[in-house]
Amino acid sequence: MTDAPPPTAPLKLLNREQATLEFNRRVLAQAQREDVPLLERLRYICIVSSNLDEFFEVRFADMLEAARDPLSAVTGQDVERVGRAAHALIDEQYHILNEQITPLLRKRRILILNHADRDEPQRQWVSRYFEREVKPLLVPVGLDPAHPFPQVANKSLHFIARLSGKDAFGRDNRIAIVKVPRVLPRVIKLPAQLSNGAQLYVLLTSVIRAHLEDLFPGRKVEAFSQFRVTRDSDLEVDEEEVANLRHALRSGLTTRHFGRAVRLEVVNSCPTELSEFLLEQFGLPGAALYRVNGPVNLVRLNELIDQTDAAGLRFKPYEPAWPTRRLPRHKSILERLRKGDVLLHHPFESFEPVVQMLREAVDDPDVLAIKQTIYRTGAKSELMDLLIEAARRGKEVMAVVELKARFDEEANINWAERLEAVGAQVVYGIVGYKTHAKLLLITRREGSRLRRYGHLSTGNYNPRTARLYTDLGLLTADADLTADADSVFRQLASLGKFKAPRRMLLAPFNMHSRMLELLAQVEAAARAGYRNARVVVKINALTDAQLIHALLRTAQAGARIDLIVRGACMLPPGLPGVSENIVVRSVVGRFLEHSRVCYFRWAEGDEADPGEALFLSSADWMSRNMFRRIEVAWPVADAKLRQRVIDEALVPYLHDTLDAWQLGPDGRSVRLGGEGGISAQQALMRRYSENA
Repeated sequence: MTDAPPPTAPLKLLNREQATLEFNRRVLAQAQREDVPLLERLRYICIVSSNLDEFFEVRFADMLEAARDPLSAVTGQDVERVGRAAHALIDEQYHILNEQITPLLRKRRILILNHADRDEPQRQWVSRYFEREVKPLLVPVGLDPAHPFPQVANKSLHFIARLSGKDAFGRDNRIAIVKVPRVLPRVIKLPAQLSNGAQLYVLLTSVIRAHLEDLFPGRKVEAFSQFRVTRDSDLEVDEEEVANLRHALRSGLTTRHFGRAVRLEVVNSCPTELSEFLLEQFGLPGAALYRVNGPVNLVRLNELIDQTDAAGLRFKPYEPAWPTRRLPRHKSILERLRKGDVLLHHPFESFEPVVQMLREAVDDPDVLAIKQTIYRTGAKSELMDLLIEAARRGKEVMAVVELKARFDEEANINWAERLEAVGAQVVYGIVGYKTHAKLLLITRREGSRLRRYGHLSTGNYNPRTARLYTDLGLLTADADLTADADSVFRQLASLGKFKAPRRMLLAPFNMHSRMLELLAQVEAAARAGYRNARVVVKINALTDAQLIHALLRTAQAGARIDLIVRGACMLPPGLPGVSENIVVRSVVGRFLEHSRVCYFRWAEGDEADPGEALFLSSADWMSRNMFRRIEVAWPVADAKLRQRVIDEALVPYLHDTLDAWQLGPDGRSVRLGGEGGISAQQALMRRYSENA
């Protein structure tokens, strides 16, 4: 199945890569908020670095590849424009770190000491640390015909040095490379007896820099720099040509680290001759060079955050509430679901009921079969351990493992092998389509019949991220929804002809077309004069051209449209006569917004027609999700549950005046309100804490 061509565009859509960078600009702005605890402000800087690494590894790498194709719509000017925006964002990131965060940490007596800042006892301690912990792991490589420029893995940290004089054999090889081992901590805390009541740290790079000449006896280091190269890391295999996708991906994991170079980072003091030498080695143009005013790879400053003893500089701990009224503790969850559905709103409510439901199923001798999709569960997972235990106990276990979940491939391959080893049936979805749907299905014998119980989710089966991401999950024994879930699992295993589910939508088959139909229904109601025609969509990204143009038509008919888009949005809102009825918001707060909610209103409700529809989904409004992934969306038919989703997952975000940003027609975001405003996330935290 392929993407249908979009209609003739009445306007130029926003650039996707620049929209991604704009999202990261919103995240970086969190580091400047005085109402955010200081160490959390530093953490946002680290998050932006991590996001940008992936941006260069995947999105920018794809853009560069497209620009090389003469038939592509991507031009060299597009690449230059995005590159300039990336340079500006990274420069701003280091400016905030150096001019705002570091001075504030210093006031709190939390300092990173350079060599020049360290007193003699501290220097002696660092010297002993270098000799004991670091030097034995370093292998400096002097470059000559017998020692060519080494293979440099993606995002691995190195030093380059220019040396004086000649080597031990009288040769004039003046350039050397030193790899910094990944096994070493990047941030080292000095002992209390050397800190005079402060919390003092040294960076591993500073330790190596201070002793760089120790690695080259008899020679002086005339110039040096840290450097790091970012490579194209999208794991590509020809799925039509391989006999075993798991084996192909396993072998591909080793080559991923050496893809085409796309970015080179050096410190801003790096001499031009060294940076030009590195650019030549990696085959990069000058625009790919990023000179940074501080440590290369700010992600590693997370180690400082984790080691610092300063609870008041972090967010206050938040314990997700257990939904006691709807799901009494220590009672059978399956029995409760026979009385009706239970909706969970994470991280405000605990993810533990999902784990307990699976635990109960494993222990219940009447449970015959368990089926689950596996996308991002993590390297350690109680849920996966429970599936393995269920298979050991003789239950029929089916796991749909997505091997191409980006950067989680190795963990998922390991889980697949462990599940197969105990007799579970493991399938890898459908060639060419990622399985991104989040489904858990339990089949239990009850008297003379079989009953199904399910969990449908907008987020991953990962208890750790369930404390950090906002998501919605439905625990249900609804016969139609669980039958639909079973048909999805059958589809993934049998590869049979598609048969439309009763109530669920399934990409790549009918989700996209149904979303277009619902938008057309709202558009028709607006054209017919219905004044309350309404669309509210909360997603992570909006890049599908057909859905964007359908939204524009619906808005031009008079419907009011609110889009809550966390990340990249290619629809330019607020253009007179084109998109003036569309408001695009993005909320960036303590938690990562991850839930997907689609609401449509076309009439006043009555018994025959509620006049509205609300779907929860695993899918964003992107072409890849609609046409190249297995995704699900399901309607919330119960009026009370539907209203709860509206009241918690939509309305608060439309009234947020603290964490919300509004997108302009030029693709730039403006933060709404400020100190003293209303935060949707904080309001939900208070609500659930009070009702716990």
